[in-house]
Amino acid sequence: MSKKQKTIQNEITLSGVGLHTGNNVTMTLKPAPANYGYAFMRVDLEGQPTIEAKAEYVTNTQRGTNLEKNGVQIQTSEHVLAAAVGLEIDNLLIEINASEPPIMDGSSKFFVEALEKAGIKELEASVEEYVVKEIISYKDEESGSEIILMPSDEYQVTTMVDFGTKILGTQNATLDHISDFKEEISAARTFSFLHEIEMLLENDLIKGGDLNNAIVYVDKELSESTMQRLKKAFNKEDIKVKSNGILDNLDLHWANEAARHKLLDVIGDLALVGTRIKGKVIANKPGHLVNTMFAKKLAKLIKQEKRNNVPKFDLHQPPLLDIHQIMDILPHRPPFLLIDRIIELTDTHVVGMKNVTMNENFFVGHFPGAPVMPGVLQVEAMAQCGGVLVLNTVPDPENYLTFFMKMDNVKFKQKVLPGDTLIFKCELITPIRRGICHMQAYAYANGKIVAEAELMAQIAKKK
Repeated sequence: MSKKQKTIQNEITLSGVGLHTGNNVTMTLKPAPANYGYAFMRVDLEGQPTIEAKAEYVTNTQRGTNLEKNGVQIQTSEHVLAAAVGLEIDNLLIEINASEPPIMDGSSKFFVEALEKAGIKELEASVEEYVVKEIISYKDEESGSEIILMPSDEYQVTTMVDFGTKILGTQNATLDHISDFKEEISAARTFSFLHEIEMLLENDLIKGGDLNNAIVYVDKELSESTMQRLKKAFNKEDIKVKSNGILDNLDLHWANEAARHKLLDVIGDLALVGTRIKGKVIANKPGHLVNTMFAKKLAKLIKQEKRNNVPKFDLHQPPLLDIHQIMDILPHRPPFLLIDRIIELTDTHVVGMKNVTMNENFFVGHFPGAPVMPGVLQVEAMAQCGGVLVLNTVPDPENYLTFFMKMDNVKFKQKVLPGDTLIFKCELITPIRRGICHMQAYAYANGKIVAEAELMAQIAKKK
């Protein structure tokens, strides 16, 4: 039985301070429909622009994973996204009145609590999960950071960190079951080294910091001048270094809290892939740069696999619609009827086929010495297949005609020759409204994709 997608039942609002800007931030987590994914909406800007949480929008990974689309930015997106993934929430709208979510305590804990308080509900749509079949890796040669993704029965993450400092040393953390995220990972707080804090203070880049939302590892001698700056910045009368080498603002939740927080970051950053992952991640010295570069690579691979995922059907089985039933729906007739069978038909997609023979009318004039099916007719065949999908929404399809409105991103990958069997698959991009059908169409032959296009058509009643 397939898993169902999830969102939240009610909206819920959190307020806090942005780590880097120091501004008060209000963030509202809202339910979203199936297949929506995660997105941030900047309600403080004109038009309330939305940035989808996708790897392609990562522009900067300094002090967090920062997204930008059409000049609109979201900073430090990873903690709230990790909370959503950790609770297996697939669809979420994050409204925010600033460029970054509130830092809270530097972990995902408060976001997890808010999402649970809002309630989690299942949607009708099934979960789309990327099943890892072979090892995928990415390495940053400059830093030595590396991420490996390998097959596994469920989503698992292991992080191994080594900062080359005596105070922190080498740490590991593992999450074997995503259901353990809340208890094992969500409360792991962000951390920094004293020399980084000094640099941030000098450049006025940590306006929202206080000693309750970050673990500070003291990797150098704490000078008197630094001490005074820290007291002023964090509004503390006294600051000391504890015996375990961290400032005396807080106690560690776990000895390996740094490694656990890096694991949290990996989960949040890989949320940008845009789909659940069924596989094991091993991250050696992870950071936002390598995490997001890997996310971009994985998202691209998934997109390619989807595009090249040739549907497999038993063509010896009786079709859902034969040529006579197709002619009851479509107004086209030979030689311009370019589909022979409909194999699948639902409210959101259709699959059809055509046997390309040497007797096709167009081969008479289209390279008779080296016959190739014209690309424009491949697009027409995909459109006719899509026409069955849209005409299936009306009770009297014989009284309607279908007209092209737009074609985008048309690509031809392989030649189509006499003897080929073409399989067409058209999927709705948006629901059909007012007889307008916006769909992604693919054509396959010989186990390969031969053409693809984004099509828009409209049905109109015959006069």
